[in-house]
Amino acid sequence: MNIVETKNLKKYYTLGENTVKALDGVDFTVSEQEFVAIIGKSGSGKSTLLHMLGGLDTPTEGEVIVDGRRLGGMNREQLAIFRRRKVGFIFQNYNLVQDMNVYENIVLPIELDGMHVDDGFVAELLDVLKLTEKRQMLPGTLSGGQQQRVAIARAIASKPAIILADEPTGNLDTQSSHDVMGLLKMAAKQYQQTIVLITHDHDIAQLADRIVRIEDGRLVKGGGRIA
Repeated sequence: MNIVETKNLKKYYTLGENTVKALDGVDFTVSEQEFVAIIGKSGSGKSTLLHMLGGLDTPTEGEVIVDGRRLGGMNREQLAIFRRRKVGFIFQNYNLVQDMNVYENIVLPIELDGMHVDDGFVAELLDVLKLTEKRQMLPGTLSGGQQQRVAIARAIASKPAIILADEPTGNLDTQSSHDVMGLLKMAAKQYQQTIVLITHDHDIAQLADRIVRIEDGRLVKGGGRIA
């Protein structure tokens, strides 16, 4: 079953007299519990596609369906609720709140949504991601790899339908990058998560279940099976 689907997805920008086709007719699907890496050069459209899947941007044309919901039919408030409940985001720069400790950062999206925090599940995540001893520490006292693990825990803690990862290893060294990818794969399998990750690093992409390559706003052959 597909948890993500785009149909003829387009995003055009006007710059002076020029039209930039960030996405130019993308048909793309992701199955439940699949781990997909989208690769492409800077400006290829991969970040734009990820933002569309997460409801962070609206298309010029076409349709995005996530977990059976058509994002185009939602207003701003509905999209905000949808993101909090259905999508876990992992960013390159971690996006942690610096004056909150590890546990507080992890449960923040759940509390913002007024939902009950499953402390048993959070404790399990802390253990799996080797963060139990860091529970009360502030982000500034952690290494980059540890901060990214906190971001992974935060993304998973609300048990979203899909996790979107935007260059999550971009600020990490090679070993930390592979560690983070291994943790993502483990989390995807253990917690039955669907993950879409964007990266420009072909070595990192090889660790996903499937690779999709994007060039000039279009999915192209050669980067793995294209759905």
